[in-house]
Amino acid sequence: MTNTITELGDASTILAIGTNTTEAHPIAALQVKDAVRKGANLIVANPKEIDLCRFATVFLQHKPGTDVALLMGMMRVILEEGLEDKTFIKDRCEDFETFEKSLEAFDLDTVEKLTGVSQDKIIKAARIYATQTPSSTIYCMGITQHVHGTDNVLAISNLALLTGNIGKPSTGVNPLRGQNNVQGACDVGCLPNVYPGYQQVTSPDAKTKFESAWDAELSDKPGQTHTEIFDALLDGSIKSLYLVGENPVLSEANANHAIEAMEKADFMVVQDIFLTETAELADVILPGTAFAEKDGTFTNTERRVQRVRKAVDPVGEAKPDWWIACELAKRLKGKGFDFTNSSEIMEEMRSVMPAYKGISYSRLEKGGLQWPCLSDDHPGTPFLHVEKFGTASGKGIFKPLVYKKSGEETDQEYPLLLTTDRSLFHYHSTMTRRVYGLNVLGKEELLNIHPEDAAQLEIADDQKVRVTSRRGVVDVKVSITDKCLPGTVSMSFHFSETPTNLLTCCELDPVAKTPGTKVCAVKIETL
Repeated sequence: MTNTITELGDASTILAIGTNTTEAHPIAALQVKDAVRKGANLIVANPKEIDLCRFATVFLQHKPGTDVALLMGMMRVILEEGLEDKTFIKDRCEDFETFEKSLEAFDLDTVEKLTGVSQDKIIKAARIYATQTPSSTIYCMGITQHVHGTDNVLAISNLALLTGNIGKPSTGVNPLRGQNNVQGACDVGCLPNVYPGYQQVTSPDAKTKFESAWDAELSDKPGQTHTEIFDALLDGSIKSLYLVGENPVLSEANANHAIEAMEKADFMVVQDIFLTETAELADVILPGTAFAEKDGTFTNTERRVQRVRKAVDPVGEAKPDWWIACELAKRLKGKGFDFTNSSEIMEEMRSVMPAYKGISYSRLEKGGLQWPCLSDDHPGTPFLHVEKFGTASGKGIFKPLVYKKSGEETDQEYPLLLTTDRSLFHYHSTMTRRVYGLNVLGKEELLNIHPEDAAQLEIADDQKVRVTSRRGVVDVKVSITDKCLPGTVSMSFHFSETPTNLLTCCELDPVAKTPGTKVCAVKIETL
């Protein structure tokens, strides 16, 4: 997030696009509701009528996969009506002219046809976002899990730049990250193209820096992404897999593909806190510790680093993940793994990550700090890009965009679009499905389908049906609801009994390599 969760409560306008916030991020949703109570406008853009729509000023129910068209249409309205922030564009941005020309393809007749959203609603949303400021955008995997997910995010960035809604309180481009520490994992280099602190693997200076810090010879070639690793297992270019805290049997797009890849691996290690469906496939299982059994830090979606303190002893032979990694490295003759506690690891992080330089365990005893935190007396950074952007020129860069179809489309055999969403009561499955009370509240998977489609298929509420895609088959109960668009159905993916990701699409965004799980063509048959 460029900004802070609490700042949402003081925004004058909030655009929530591709996020079912009350279900997936309920604490952030409280701030959105608080803003509405104070008189803020809420624009919800989602293919499904979500709970947040009860508070919305405008609800844009666009077809799955048409986010770029919707956002570019809004920006064309803003420019045609002269509502852009001309001073901000002139002083803080570049490449505006090429972006402006790309808007010519997004006249409102075209945008309405592509998205299914009326022109009146698009115009209303555009005017509100541009004039009722400060305006903040929040988004989640409804934006990123597309074959054009990168373009979706660039469109959100363009909108913020066009209206000057960035670099100020209660504005910004604010992704709501999935797990509690996924931001921290990225920060410390759990990405194939960067060292800790987002320092590029391809940079000679970064390579030299980390070779010196770690006393090791390093590659200057980016590695492979999560999804690409499964392809490499299948073609034999990767032989072994060490998988930590992930359950791709349930969570991976086109799960049959991932299962086949893991079964082909010569050797597979799974490190987790439970015997997951994926761990069942492993040659070796290493028992890790849960959050309350270890010391460390979590970095949340707003870049806030917070301490985690051991409250109970680990169960059985379970060990902290860092300890397991260090012991394995030492057995493989690795150097620099002689840590005795997690605070020593934080000290190394501070020494090589400029954004974390001022973050220490002693300072975190007084509360969390948001990076960048550049020195021991730096207060942290609630919102980014106040004076300049993190580009070579220091200016925000507009990106021209074109509309691209989703990786998968319906046809006569597969006439419906499946999109995935989340339940308030479950995250993936590894932990929440083992909690009795949560299983009472969210006990089974349901296929949400519009009454028109249900009538055409002659199916009823609670009836069990078979859902088939070009990749897999799942049997599931039906829930008839007008919250879905006609022609669109939705399911979550929390239940091993009905593994939704056997169905989903695995075509990748060419930049981020994220699979397009939000758009999947299916057919439904009665059992």
